Amino acid sequence: MTPDVETIVVGAGAVGLAVARALATAGREVMVLEQHALIGSETSSRNSEVIHAGIYYPPGSLRATLCVCGKELLYRFCAENSVPHERCGKLLVATQESQLAKLAAIRETAVKNGVTDLEPIGANAARALEPELACVAALISPSTGIIDSHAYMLALQGHIEGHGGSVVLRCPVARIERHPAGLYRLATGGDSPGSITCKTLVLSAGLHATKLGRTLTYGDNYRPPETYYAKGQYYALSGPSPFKRHIYPMPDGAWLGLHATVDIGGRCKFGPDIEWIAELDYAFVPEKLEKFLGFIRSYYPGLEVERLHPDYTGIRPKLYREGEPVPDFAIHGRERHGLDGLVALYGIESPGLTASLAIGEMVAGMLRR
Repeated sequence: MTPDVETIVVGAGAVGLAVARALATAGREVMVLEQHALIGSETSSRNSEVIHAGIYYPPGSLRATLCVCGKELLYRFCAENSVPHERCGKLLVATQESQLAKLAAIRETAVKNGVTDLEPIGANAARALEPELACVAALISPSTGIIDSHAYMLALQGHIEGHGGSVVLRCPVARIERHPAGLYRLATGGDSPGSITCKTLVLSAGLHATKLGRTLTYGDNYRPPETYYAKGQYYALSGPSPFKRHIYPMPDGAWLGLHATVDIGGRCKFGPDIEWIAELDYAFVPEKLEKFLGFIRSYYPGLEVERLHPDYTGIRPKLYREGEPVPDFAIHGRERHGLDGLVALYGIESPGLTASLAIGEMVAGMLRR
């Protein structure tokens, strides 16, 4: 039986598009199916848009290796494709003496990850760079940056289509079946109701990956991991930004704290906060800001709260629940689930945007084997 399309990628977020680009430029026939009317309208467009250096993640993990590799690929791609971006840098700050040991430990982790450009600076040097900042010490990360994520995803789409691939919008996938001939049949709805078959399949459905992945039948020893939802709100600061660089407080477990980022337009925003939710819900709750004001003022004492206003919310797919250890990215090929021609991605959250091109290369390599 001949498939309708050689390869289908489900999900047109940054990672799905990067995977499709890697496959299309390698000569594969690729189609991306996206349920929404716009590419990247979920996790990929509701984040901080930071290009991460690769500082925090456990050495040897996929998060670390794909972030460090992906960062360089991303900067190169942006430069070659005129995607707005900037190596604005970041200050990771300790706001009290008790945090100095953690600051030193973070630097050691970064070095193990291959991030060798972090420099420790004292409070006076930090304030010389950012006069509005309060801290007792800091690490400066010159390779941290910012990107226009939508322009990036449009450029990826352009590469896909330029190599003969396609991106089909308003085409939700309801379920996936394994055909006796070895193909995958995807039941679709939206503007394209019906079904379509492919030889190889990449599941990059983000928040919906687990639900969709579990429509497939596997052997007795495999079941797609559970996905949990963590919602974060971002608060924009009206008027001039107090900072030229991103400002990150000490992380609290897996949460990097209510940090300050400066976007491509020079606007400063604070976020995300974090709330574990059972169902997808993007509603903004302004009252939550009150409990985070002290956190922001610990490194930005000059904050004028009347300048803060609600901006947007984002939801990340997590492979763990609140308080549990943080697992690595789950990128499952045949050796995990037992099915030929399938790569499924689960829990691709931060630093997924930074790592996207590296993830694309990795998935393309898995499908060549």
